[in-house]
Amino acid sequence: MEVAAIARNIARALKLNEDLTETIALAHDLGHSPFGHKGEEALNKLMKRHGGFEHNRQSLRVVELLEQKYPAFCGLNLSWEVREGLAKHSTGFDHPARRKGFGARAPSLEAQVANIADEITYYSHDLDDGLTAGLLSEKELGRHVSIWRRAALAVKKQFGPLPDESRRYYIIRCIIDVEVKDVVETSEAAIAAAGVRSSDDVRLQPKPLVRYSARLRAENLQLRAYLYNNLYYNPEVREPNRRAVLMLEELFHYFIGHPREIGELTRNRARKDGWPRAICDYLAGMTDRYAIQQHQRLFGQDV
Repeated sequence: MEVAAIARNIARALKLNEDLTETIALAHDLGHSPFGHKGEEALNKLMKRHGGFEHNRQSLRVVELLEQKYPAFCGLNLSWEVREGLAKHSTGFDHPARRKGFGARAPSLEAQVANIADEITYYSHDLDDGLTAGLLSEKELGRHVSIWRRAALAVKKQFGPLPDESRRYYIIRCIIDVEVKDVVETSEAAIAAAGVRSSDDVRLQPKPLVRYSARLRAENLQLRAYLYNNLYYNPEVREPNRRAVLMLEELFHYFIGHPREIGELTRNRARKDGWPRAICDYLAGMTDRYAIQQHQRLFGQDV
């Protein structure tokens, strides 16, 4: 929801199609498996001999095939532009492969806005989660991360001493505000300089027109490197990720061996797409909590 809100604000400032932007933002992660990118890597490995797994492609599969809302056709009644935005969802963490029917160099400006809004939200939530879990500290962030240091000083100057929760909240909101303003100003200038007059002109551009300034991009790369070193690779994060991967592997192999235990729709789809793909669809549609519950029901213990 926050991705959609940020995306819509940027789209409004750039005078783009707000409804298209919000739709792409709301749907961009429909194909994500349980346990985030580690879950995606696990399913991709399990499906190596069956076409692999990539969450952008799975998002398209959800809206084009798996959702059954209409009697006359499979999937949802979405425009090509929405589906293009899902196929070309790209951030520092997401690198989609080319897909037939969506071969242009760049997606629409609306899709580009959804991409960058996702990145802004990703970083802000990881900062919040890392601080709440005690895996990150404000002191160390202030020493090593420029964008945090500037935001923290601005909040202190404006509000003075604040309770811990309020201070962290306002610092992160300040970072989001700085990034949104930077994206709007930089993108507005880039769009004008490129002289694009249509969505097809945008798709011919060699690189995205919706982007950060050089300075903020460098600061975001600094922030990303810090999060990798101090949060994503932290042993307290890696161990739950290891267990999550094992859960998905065990569930996958269990259902391959016990196909009658999954729903009728999945069994029907397996007749056309094969059991591995149908079971992959089934697992990819689970929430983290439901995957854990299913593993406990079937195996009776945590990994």
